[in-house]
Amino acid sequence: MPSLEKQKSHILISSDFEAEVERLEQELKPYRVVKFVEENFKIEHAKAVVNEAYISEFQTKYIILAALEFTDIAQNSLLKLFEEPPRNIEFIVISPTKSNLLTTVRSRLPVLKVNTTHTKIDVSLSLARVNYAEVFAFLKENARVKKNDAKDLIEALFHQATAVEALILSPSQLDGFDKAYRLLDLNSRPQSVLAMLIMTFVREK
Repeated sequence: MPSLEKQKSHILISSDFEAEVERLEQELKPYRVVKFVEENFKIEHAKAVVNEAYISEFQTKYIILAALEFTDIAQNSLLKLFEEPPRNIEFIVISPTKSNLLTTVRSRLPVLKVNTTHTKIDVSLSLARVNYAEVFAFLKENARVKKNDAKDLIEALFHQATAVEALILSPSQLDGFDKAYRLLDLNSRPQSVLAMLIMTFVREK
């Protein structure tokens, strides 16, 4: 069954950030979600985020920052907030490209990537119910997968988990997706990276 753990703050890279905002609104229910969706995220929007973040909450509140572009001054003004968020506040930053965001922002939040052009890949795997036999079969099927194809598979797995199965990913699962991308960029063996990622779902059932 889907994990009931709350999502932790993270960055989501998506070419369709408006669709991701809609998905997250549904996925994060019944928690409160406050959206800041802008074409160009500026300092005045950052100030509004700060004000919203410091409104006391008794349960988790998600603040979504989504934009085509983020100004450097706006991002710098939020660094301390991202590093030391108020109690019960989680941030989700959505941008079409990683390069839109300062390295100081990316270093404070895990980065995930969703590419809608790859969501049609059939991973033939239910992450909510995956077992060891299915993991072995999946890895055998993708034993010779190349680096870029492995990235596509990871994107498809993320879509399968969050959009198709509507799982609420745990912190370690979110970190697993971020780590998988970084390991592939470091030329780690794709099959080993896929195994590491999928096993986070087996262990947390």
